[in-house]
Amino acid sequence: MPFDGLPDDFKANHRSVWVDISPELQDVKRMHVLFNDYLDELEYAAVKGFDAIGVNEHHSNAYGLMSSPNMMGAALSRRIMDTQAQLLVMGDAVSLYNPPIRVAEELAMLDVMCGGRLITGFPVGSSQDANFAYGVKPASMRAKHREGFDLVLKAWKSKEVFSFNGRFTKLRYVNPWPKPLQNPHPPIWMPGSGSVETMDFAVEMDVPFFLLSYFGANFARGNFEKYWERVELAGRDRNPHRAGMVQLVMVADTDAEAKKLYEKHVQYFYQRCTHIYPGFTEAPGYKTVRSLKDVLPAKGSAVKSRPDSFAAAQKYSWEELIEQGIVIGGSPETVRERLEAAAKESSIGNWILLMHIGSMPRELAMHNIDMFTEKVMPSLSPIFAESPHNWWPKAVEGFEATQVDPVARSVRR
Repeated sequence: MPFDGLPDDFKANHRSVWVDISPELQDVKRMHVLFNDYLDELEYAAVKGFDAIGVNEHHSNAYGLMSSPNMMGAALSRRIMDTQAQLLVMGDAVSLYNPPIRVAEELAMLDVMCGGRLITGFPVGSSQDANFAYGVKPASMRAKHREGFDLVLKAWKSKEVFSFNGRFTKLRYVNPWPKPLQNPHPPIWMPGSGSVETMDFAVEMDVPFFLLSYFGANFARGNFEKYWERVELAGRDRNPHRAGMVQLVMVADTDAEAKKLYEKHVQYFYQRCTHIYPGFTEAPGYKTVRSLKDVLPAKGSAVKSRPDSFAAAQKYSWEELIEQGIVIGGSPETVRERLEAAAKESSIGNWILLMHIGSMPRELAMHNIDMFTEKVMPSLSPIFAESPHNWWPKAVEGFEATQVDPVARSVRR
């Protein structure tokens, strides 16, 4: 949910799109339109047959306007009741909440409101959001994330009122009302940007790992090789639904038409929405030495920048974005072939597709959704269908969701 009103000279005259972006650039009247457009697009994706629609959390930026994913989830919860779509909140960065029990309460409310369709995700949180916008000490983030996650999980599963005496949170009474409709709790997915600690945590907790990257399936290949090695070492099965990733997807009648329709909106995203001051991206202590060694070029390497460098991506042409797999775009056949190949190569059973990117107008995003759901998705759905998805909402026994008043369901058009 980016802000689409950044000026052409934004990169030249502003240090960063995140953390210290000038308040003078805000156009809240335009944001009113954008929020409603974005909600329309998500609701439309649900109607068109997407398995789930998703929201996330970022702060002090024009890259993503959702400072509260739970608020956006609440706005969507009743709108999806007459579709088959689930609601994905990926997610709540528990290290930013004091106390994190608030996350347990709000997600439980959402699960009850949407009739047990909630899927949850617990990111550690970006350095921009956590360390600079919210003032969390970088070196404490993983410990806070783990403790907050443990508290949320225990609050959902406990059948008694209990006390919590953690390092960061101390509560005499933990007793969320309501608890989630799904028993003992909604499915949990673990998103990350490639840190080995996040992969290990996902394997330990027996939940799927999701790579949140804007650098596509080619870049993701090495990350998933490391992840599947960890899964195997832990003695767990190589179920493709243990893995997922974010991918930019843009579909048109032909490859040439895709460039014509989408190129300027992708360039807006990479040239303005990812213009982040390097000092904000990873505060000292945010990433462990082990994970830094894993992503930085090897000593003596001719390559001096990381493969997931936004500074490099800002200079890419449409053709380079396509060639490197950062964008999977083109005709329905092109998109289907590339998504299927990437899914099978890295055993990725879940795909979070960005159908809206950058400055894309609402009508074009809906056209992208139409093209994908009608001409691409049907042939992709059978992939990995034989593998059980153990991390997907299941019907709640003895429960039937309430019917939503159609008068109240009218959507602005």
